[in-house]
Amino acid sequence: MRANTAEKWLEERIRKYGPISKLSLFGKPTVFVYGQAANKFVYTSDSSTIGHQQNQSFRMILGDRNLFDLSAEDHKRVRGALVSFLKPESLKHYVGKMDGEVKQHLEMHWQGKQQVQVLPLMKTLTFNIICSLLFGVERGARREKFKACFKEMIVGTWSAPLNLPFTRYNRSLRASATAQNMIKDLIREKRVELEQKGASHQDLITCLLSIRKEDNEEALTEIEIVHNVMLVMIAGHDTSSVLMTFIMRLLANEPAVYAAVLQEQEEIAKTKPSGEFLTWEDLTKMKYTWRVAMETLRMVPPGFGGFRKALKDIEYGGYLIPKGWQIFWAMPMTHMDSNIFPEPSKFDPSRFENKASVPPYSFVPFGGGPRICPGYEFTRIETLVTIHYLVTQFTWKLCADNSFSRDPMPVPTQGLPVKLVPRKLC
Repeated sequence: MRANTAEKWLEERIRKYGPISKLSLFGKPTVFVYGQAANKFVYTSDSSTIGHQQNQSFRMILGDRNLFDLSAEDHKRVRGALVSFLKPESLKHYVGKMDGEVKQHLEMHWQGKQQVQVLPLMKTLTFNIICSLLFGVERGARREKFKACFKEMIVGTWSAPLNLPFTRYNRSLRASATAQNMIKDLIREKRVELEQKGASHQDLITCLLSIRKEDNEEALTEIEIVHNVMLVMIAGHDTSSVLMTFIMRLLANEPAVYAAVLQEQEEIAKTKPSGEFLTWEDLTKMKYTWRVAMETLRMVPPGFGGFRKALKDIEYGGYLIPKGWQIFWAMPMTHMDSNIFPEPSKFDPSRFENKASVPPYSFVPFGGGPRICPGYEFTRIETLVTIHYLVTQFTWKLCADNSFSRDPMPVPTQGLPVKLVPRKLC
């Protein structure tokens, strides 16, 4: 992963053994599956047949009641609770708040700078958006403490689960315990607010606390809220920051695409009085910009792959997958398959002009089927608002080569340093 040769390694396995083969990963017997049929098999299989299977470090740091480790009715119940906040009908009311966070971030960290490192700044931005919109934690000492815990926690999610002093895993476990206690404090505060002021869906935690059985939904336990808030922290932070970083990298290398994005965004900017926030209607006009984001996700998906667990003996592809074995698949494999996407190394947003032209279960950065990522719409809004202000306020030039590694998310060389020029000076 760190040498960014994992795809080549898997391609070699496919050439040798075909689209299904066995190996050992994280000390467990594992089946690697590849192709559209494999993706469909993973994403649509009944929850009594295949369950989520995260590595031990991820599960211990986030907690075992997070959505990725639940199956059957528990998965459906918790997912439904998260979707109640993350669905478009709810999120359209938060575009203005996200707009304000992006503007404030650019003013603090980008304006007046000649050179910046994009990835660390994008991580700062996405973390601040998460704190504001999902937790209701505004700028200040509490948010800074959250940030310090979060940084320490996230580095151990893919580490070897050796709980010894001074190991990465041990430090992450301790940071996780601190973060979970902070979330419990938030839950207690918001529960008191709910009792005093009534139901309100102003942030994710409040929304989850508001779910009552009279709404025909079963309330989440406190530990379920804590573990799933932890999950949303990591999922929303890493994926969005990586996506926006690589959009900037690709736009710097593709002048024609940059010009088309700029034209689309300038037309929207012209309709906005000075200082006015973007709206949901503005985002619906950013069709080309989102196609650029989709093509970026095709070429550099933030997640490399995932794990499931066979809950019983499964017949697949003429083979028996024994109960208890891990099932592993990798997202980039179908994304870069020339039989699915002609000239896969070419950056071409027009691939996504027509949904029908993309074969089912071949483009899976957000998963697919009943387990598609509930944060898809949140990521779309966050990305479009950020790219709008970046391209209308700046032009940039890369200061390092185009290489990147995975740890496990894609990390561009030196965090993608760029030379910035304000557009009014261009």
